[in-house]
Amino acid sequence: MSCSATSRPLVLLAPRWEVPRPTLAVPEQLAPEEAMASVFANAIVAAGGLPLMMPLTDDDDVLKACVEMADGVAIPGGQDVSPTLWGEKPGYDPALLCPERDAFETRLVHAVLAAHKPLFTTCRGTQLLNVVLGGTLCMDVPSLEPREGTALWRHTSILNDPAHPVEVEPDSLLCRALGGATLVQANSSHHCCVDRLGEGVRLVARATDGVPEAIEVPSERFCIGVQWHPEYTWDRLETDMGLWRAFVDACRG
Repeated sequence: MSCSATSRPLVLLAPRWEVPRPTLAVPEQLAPEEAMASVFANAIVAAGGLPLMMPLTDDDDVLKACVEMADGVAIPGGQDVSPTLWGEKPGYDPALLCPERDAFETRLVHAVLAAHKPLFTTCRGTQLLNVVLGGTLCMDVPSLEPREGTALWRHTSILNDPAHPVEVEPDSLLCRALGGATLVQANSSHHCCVDRLGEGVRLVARATDGVPEAIEVPSERFCIGVQWHPEYTWDRLETDMGLWRAFVDACRG
């Protein structure tokens, strides 16, 4: 049953940031593009929310106004988070990074948590959340040692279908959001993951090979980050649809 427009909580999405390359058809250097993935917006609409992309801004007044007007905020996947944010020496492939998003989303996470608004993150957004709170990342998941007796699952380039099982802590907010499920299936498209946890961050799910898959901040009413991409599978996996509904319900307050 659909909600009326006025009853839909306003969910602000942090934008993706892409720099177009000149081509033969358009040889001029075009301005960078801010965008949202249609599947991400569609998931929020299906869950009863009203998605709106926010500007990637360095104006603190604009950022503050956005967070104040929002009922909740979502941060999607994208480029890798720079290891320099937790003190690693420069040298990581800059083509994989997006300093504009790093700077903006760092300030955004601090603002959302300070305002105690619901926050939901996927993939890069989850990694950034952990780093902002003082944690670190593993930048090469294939280099990890799998859980004893297992091999690493394929963790890259599977978006439209389940890739592997994920074990969920039974006493977590994530478990409640997933309808009480402690074993779910998830897609996978990442080569980085959470390593050392940030302050106040709890690891609440792992793939069955041991790779971290979800975190939450228990001191907040709703702050969940998953490593997978439920925006691609919400219409086929009931647990992923439940995750979007739980987030939008938290935004509804």
